[in-house]
Amino acid sequence: MSTQDQIIEHIVLFNVKPDVDPTKVAAMIDGLNRMASLDLSIHVSAGELLSRSRSDSDSLTFSHIMHTRFTSNDNLQVYYTHPEHLRMVSENIHPIIDDIMIVDWISNNISHEAPKPGSVMRVTLLKLKEDLLENEKSKFFEMMEGIKNQFKAIEQVSFGENFHAMAKGYSISSIVVFSGFSYLEAFDSDAGIVNSIKEKVKDSVETELVVDYMIPLPKVSDD
Repeated sequence: MSTQDQIIEHIVLFNVKPDVDPTKVAAMIDGLNRMASLDLSIHVSAGELLSRSRSDSDSLTFSHIMHTRFTSNDNLQVYYTHPEHLRMVSENIHPIIDDIMIVDWISNNISHEAPKPGSVMRVTLLKLKEDLLENEKSKFFEMMEGIKNQFKAIEQVSFGENFHAMAKGYSISSIVVFSGFSYLEAFDSDAGIVNSIKEKVKDSVETELVVDYMIPLPKVSDD
């Protein structure tokens, strides 16, 4: 894959402290979404998770997410050091959160199409067992390649190996985008698909973290 064809997925998970003023939470979300104005990415969406994160580890819980897509690692690195980004992190994020986690990966999916408003993302992060062979990782990637063909309401599948240091040891990341929440529910209720996935990865995975997020619909003007 050439660098021109790359899609870099950037996921940030936040846990907002209890009893934080809702206006400060709203300011954080607005600040995150305003990062689209930097013109470094092809997609930015931030907001509250549909439910608290689900993890095999009791020490991890998250309430909010930011998802950004970049067309190059160079743009991602410029974003990290951009003054507006650093100011927003310092003023709007760090004062109101008690945990943060970041994963970045080069996606298999080179489509530049952003997830549609109203669609639902399932983000799955895996911490693999130590000394896992490369061919075991390949089995997971092959499974993700085929999952879209098993469930037709899946619009996008993106996966890869994390390269960010703040991923808390989670090395494999994936995003599955569904047409809407009802399709995610239907996917979860399909025991055949779900059990097949669990069976294929159970011997390789130490810990799994799962979050669901709906891409917000455009705000309707009061005019």
